[in-house]
Amino acid sequence: MDATMAHWLLRFALSATFLFHGAKKVSHIPQTAEMFGLSPETMTVVTGVELVVPALLAVGGLTQSQVGDLLTRLAGLLAIVILVGAISVVHWGQWNFAPSETHPFGGMEFQVTLIAIALFFMIRGNDA
Repeated sequence: MDATMAHWLLRFALSATFLFHGAKKVSHIPQTAEMFGLSPETMTVVTGVELVVPALLAVGGLTQSQVGDLLTRLAGLLAIVILVGAISVVHWGQWNFAPSETHPFGGMEFQVTLIAIALFFMIRGNDA
């Protein structure tokens, strides 16, 4: 693989994670909202953003212009907002990947790692 294409590895990792979580929620928005103590409207927005981030990363990476750069940076920003929300609602206080009695969805290391990837795209855009 050419080193100039390495950004696609990070784009794929972040996109696949967001796509998986968004797609999983689509048909269960009211139940998921209730489980996390959020309104269905908020969960609809969260789910929508989780599905938009992968598209923005893909189109941004394929579009070599200022628009593509902006889409990549926007994807990073939106991902950070969702991930900070996930940490505050679900994972806060547990630095452990494994689920526990108090945190059945596990800790926040994974979300922090994804935030680092999203920050990379937000800061670097298509100059990654």
